[in-house]
Amino acid sequence: MAKGTVSGTYLMYQGKPLVRQDNAYVWGDMNERAVLSLFVLSNKEVNGRQVPDNILVQVLSTDESRTCLKQGQKNGLFAALDIGTVWLKKELGE
Repeated sequence: MAKGTVSGTYLMYQGKPLVRQDNAYVWGDMNERAVLSLFVLSNKEVNGRQVPDNILVQVLSTDESRTCLKQGQKNGLFAALDIGTVWLKKELGE
């Protein structure tokens, strides 16, 4: 297997895997130069359900240093994923 791969099926978003573990989401391919990391800092209740509210958005390099290339915070998972995909695509030259 290639670096950073795990066997199984993943939710695909815009042609890249979107993986979640607890309050952390990672979107992208570990074989590329960078990936998008989303970390849920807080939740809020909407119609009796807990939904992500405050999200830390980071574009991280995939080399051994795991350097943070860009960082910000957004309210809501959609807004965080929306800006994060733009940042990652720009970093990868897509």
